[in-house]
Amino acid sequence: MPNPSRLRAAALTVTALTTLSVLLTGCGGGSQEDDTDLTDQKLSWKDCPAPSEAEGGGAAPSPLPDGDEWQCATMKAPLDWDDPEGDTIGLALIRARASGEADRRIGSLVFNFGGPGGSGVTTLPAFGQDYAKLRTRYDLVSFDPRGVGRSDPVECLDDDQLDTYFQQDATPDDRAERTELVDNTEKFNAACEKNSKEIIPHVRTTDAARDMDLMRQVLGDEKLHYFGISYGTELGGVYAHLFPRHVGRAVFDAVVDPTQTAEQSSLGQAKGFQLALDNFAEDCVSKTEECPIGDTADDVEARIARLLKDLDRKPIPGVFPRELTQTAATGGIAQALYSKDFWEYLTEGLEQAYDGDGRVLMVLSDALNGRNEDGQYSNITAANVAINCADDKPRYDTAYVERKLPEFRDASPLFGDYLAWSMLSCTDWPVAGAADHPDVSAPGAPPILVIGNTGDPATPYEGAGRMVDALGKDVGVELTYKGQGHGAYDSKNRCVQDAVHGYLLDGRVPAAGTVCS
Repeated sequence: MPNPSRLRAAALTVTALTTLSVLLTGCGGGSQEDDTDLTDQKLSWKDCPAPSEAEGGGAAPSPLPDGDEWQCATMKAPLDWDDPEGDTIGLALIRARASGEADRRIGSLVFNFGGPGGSGVTTLPAFGQDYAKLRTRYDLVSFDPRGVGRSDPVECLDDDQLDTYFQQDATPDDRAERTELVDNTEKFNAACEKNSKEIIPHVRTTDAARDMDLMRQVLGDEKLHYFGISYGTELGGVYAHLFPRHVGRAVFDAVVDPTQTAEQSSLGQAKGFQLALDNFAEDCVSKTEECPIGDTADDVEARIARLLKDLDRKPIPGVFPRELTQTAATGGIAQALYSKDFWEYLTEGLEQAYDGDGRVLMVLSDALNGRNEDGQYSNITAANVAINCADDKPRYDTAYVERKLPEFRDASPLFGDYLAWSMLSCTDWPVAGAADHPDVSAPGAPPILVIGNTGDPATPYEGAGRMVDALGKDVGVELTYKGQGHGAYDSKNRCVQDAVHGYLLDGRVPAAGTVCS
């Protein structure tokens, strides 16, 4: 993916999985608010509409297994939290009411699934059954953060322009390619400013955290009970810093390192994705049957490197009429490394690509970029860039990236260039970045369960310990999962899920340093 501020936690959509299966088998706008306190607003919950294009499109969410319907509403929030009585925006919310006995209901459990830029309104119902046990005592709630999906989305390029944008070479080898990359980045950022100039100054993580505290009050909860995944852990940490006394029971899974700059985060991801690639290659050759993409782990990775080099010279057919380029293939490989469940697709995609068929890797790349099978893009890329650039103070230029390339290549021969050049995404962004890194210190907050996965590519394991330290004494409680993929709870590991359920449902804080494998 050209020029993300960093790789996202972009789960494969149901549509993408369906498309892969086929290949392998042959709700608001701005307004002027009156003097009414926004904490007193009443939400009008209704049946959920089909997702908007910015949310990724598709069908309205299916009923829950017990027959209950998902409900959606729009909450008003200040456009500018420095002017809380000024213009408002509408934030899209979704919920599933608690399934257990009313007298055992704890409150709402608010989810943020990461990105930044992911639509919670579409993600929660897609994976809602995974949280069925938590629903016994909570209303499950998620939302499209400001600038995302149906919540005044950031808009930059249209679908045709994004197709072209994602075909560009994101790892330039010479001056002409570097110039083209810089020019395309400037055009992307200029389009964001032209089409979304009202919202982009107001999409910082601190803004979203204030939205969540308003949400807590509107939902009628004394405390915010929260489940944050990936970027959602950064959002949760910022919330805890701003509102430590309002934190209820909170879980951070797939933890962002809050001490790192954008550069350090990208370098950490280079190491993390390289580790995941190493683990994938070792897994393939360790199976009893023959690995179809290499005889040894080194051979697997060498063949992938040769494929990418060949694609840089001559792309192969992808999803018609688009071709699988080096950049698209790299993005597709990265997408598949987010979960061990997707390794089989990566193996099949590589095997087909070696025979000149790039469709599977292209579908994986499309999933990373938020493109559905109809050629429509969600606004995840636009929102991701807007939020990261509003948060991150550093700005990098081509000379700086070129100096850093050796360090990134040492971290990952495959992903190093890709992630080093991604640092250019904020260079000409029209809004100044807020800080070098977020402040998540939360003295006085109750225990927060912080889960790190030793094989996580996108949020490397070390970030969990640093989040615990940054939250402060007696706040962060670290749990380690010795596994693969991005995150731990959705791995279905019994030890991890028992710890999460024990804390969120019964208030039992696991012992610090607990290890699950």
